Amino acid sequence: MNRRFATFTLIAALLASCASLALAQDAENAPITNVMPRYTAMPPRPGLPQSASGKQLVQWNGSFTDLTHVKRTFTMAGTDPAKTDVTTTITVWVIPIKFVFDASHGNHTFDPRHKLSNGRTVIKNTLLSPLFNAGIDFKQGATDLGNTQYIDAFQRGTWWGKNVKKNNNYHVLLKTVLKPEQTINCTDASCQVQTIQFQNGSKVTAGLADFFYYDNLVQGFMTKLGATPDIVPFFVWYDTYLTQNGGCCIGGYHGANAGPPNGQTYTNAAYVDVLTAFSQDVSAMSHELGEWMDNPFFGTNTVGCQDNSQLEVGDPLERNPNFGAFPYKLHGFTYNLQSLVWIGYFGAPRTDSANKWLSFQNDEKNVCPGQ
Repeated sequence: MNRRFATFTLIAALLASCASLALAQDAENAPITNVMPRYTAMPPRPGLPQSASGKQLVQWNGSFTDLTHVKRTFTMAGTDPAKTDVTTTITVWVIPIKFVFDASHGNHTFDPRHKLSNGRTVIKNTLLSPLFNAGIDFKQGATDLGNTQYIDAFQRGTWWGKNVKKNNNYHVLLKTVLKPEQTINCTDASCQVQTIQFQNGSKVTAGLADFFYYDNLVQGFMTKLGATPDIVPFFVWYDTYLTQNGGCCIGGYHGANAGPPNGQTYTNAAYVDVLTAFSQDVSAMSHELGEWMDNPFFGTNTVGCQDNSQLEVGDPLERNPNFGAFPYKLHGFTYNLQSLVWIGYFGAPRTDSANKWLSFQNDEKNVCPGQ
């Protein structure tokens, strides 16, 4: 889909406020059926306080000449797979967000410490998922990408021909540290509880919170917890979506407080425990962590695509069946991991990636519009 750049303007703020009020007034008229499942991103913003730690995300710079003969430059997490044969481990702070809606705005609490039907909490299921654990041998066509974490398998595949096939010790792994839960008390028109019905028939009673309202709070959480740019704060919601200008439903987003190399990057995603619903279990998380990996400083990796002006690897597939996700079983639970496009989708040589495919599941057969 076309990525909507998030900008702080007075008009947007007024629209969001009015639309959120409309949601509050309509709270008793369930379910909402006119919804747009999607993801968004927050580009670097001037004026936010920057870390004085001197630390940086492990990152590398590369380029390719696309099919329109334009040179495209980018920054990705990890090290250059063509020049290094090493394992990089990046620390991810998993931060549960508890949303508490007061009696006037839904009278409900959405807590990632909620226990699921398998006896684990949302957070425990997340920490045990293929996003952060090996245990699945990702064999994509003729290529064995290894028994590893999902995002690492994806990144190995996108650069298999340049040159992970030779540098087979190349990995970018995510090490989790569980941080204290943070609470958002939803007491005004920015928040509401509503029943959402998606086009596939799935129905979720969900908390809704305004995107800008939420992101301002996230900035404070990162400051309070002492985040530094070498660490990736990853905020996890349970059965909650964000709204923008009153429209539902944003299942996750990633952002950076400044551009490379010193910006603080961060990610956010919902965990929804309704089968086949948008953001089912870790599908939104796989989308956002994949996009963080290949476009950590959103707004800096420009590509020549009509559907996607940024190198966003999840957006092209999110409207596929099951919102682009495929089932994988690990630790006795079936997780849904969204397929992600490889670098050839954006006009890079298809030989850079495994099997000359354009996506992890070979579910994309065409380069992006504009290439």
